[in-house]
Amino acid sequence: MGHRKTSGGPRSCGGPLAVLAYLIRRLFAAAVMLVVIILVVFCIFFLVPKWAGVDIASSFVGKQADPASVAAVREKLGLSDPIFVQVWHFFKGIFVGRTYAAGGDVTHCAAPCFGYSFRTEQDVWPVLTDRFPVTLGLALGAAVLWLVFGVAAGVLSALKRGSLWDRGAMVIALSGVSLPIYFTGLLSLAIFSYGLGWIDGKYVPLTDSFSGWLGGMILPWVTLAFLYAAMYARITRATMLEILGEDYIRTARAKGLKEQVVIGKHAMRSTMTPILTMLGMDLGALIGGAILTETTFSLPGLGQAVLNAIKTQDLPIILGVTLITSLAVLIANLVVDVLYAVIDPRVRLT
Repeated sequence: MGHRKTSGGPRSCGGPLAVLAYLIRRLFAAAVMLVVIILVVFCIFFLVPKWAGVDIASSFVGKQADPASVAAVREKLGLSDPIFVQVWHFFKGIFVGRTYAAGGDVTHCAAPCFGYSFRTEQDVWPVLTDRFPVTLGLALGAAVLWLVFGVAAGVLSALKRGSLWDRGAMVIALSGVSLPIYFTGLLSLAIFSYGLGWIDGKYVPLTDSFSGWLGGMILPWVTLAFLYAAMYARITRATMLEILGEDYIRTARAKGLKEQVVIGKHAMRSTMTPILTMLGMDLGALIGGAILTETTFSLPGLGQAVLNAIKTQDLPIILGVTLITSLAVLIANLVVDVLYAVIDPRVRLT
């Protein structure tokens, strides 16, 4: 990540060449991290079970498979090859595709090959691309809500410190942090869908109907945003209270600047830096951890896919979801690193 504030006051981010050099360094670091992630995932799914004495081929086929099917999968995956050969085939398959062959039985997995499910006889990548937009839409929609309402509530609480609004907002924030997703989700369905009938609550693909899709996503967005908005309100309030006591804020007020300018232009820039850091981590983790929300509201996303794969012991699906969500976390943090320089000019591109 880029370095944070320096003691020498506001500092320029540098010219276009400095920005370009910074982007190149961050992209290179992200590429290295991607290779590390792929290797770690391979070790978790292939090496660790082997060291524990687990038959990996059986995990790919399922417990009900006959010995001949297990032997065929073992040959297709090349599990008898040296470890470095298995790593190379696994890594290469992501970028150029892979062919699984056992005798006369040949199965081709097109690039990007995130695995092949021998239980359902289909590539993992189409499953991921079919379900990823649902999870991404859930994460982005909830993120917009929790940013708007969480940050706004935190700023108002800091400006009205000790007031009835401040205490009420923090009580609600504490409730939001304490209540689990499956409780607030089922409660919202019971009230707004089953009780009042205001919202249908059933998921409709965006390609079928925008209004139907929006109606099916409102409750998941609000439920998920309620949890995160509570945390963002608390951190925004604490950060804003600290920043309002800084010398440069007092100087800005002493110069006669309007309070809206002092808060909006000066205080909010410094406040947004830790919020942006949290957003990068939370948004990336949310894409990989939306199991409870998607299960509660029956959303056909990655969370539901990995839950079903765990029930049926479909290891390639679990492996593919792990890879794609790890990549999502990596991209989210890369975007956050780049946005630091946009939000706070005191960040140095080094």
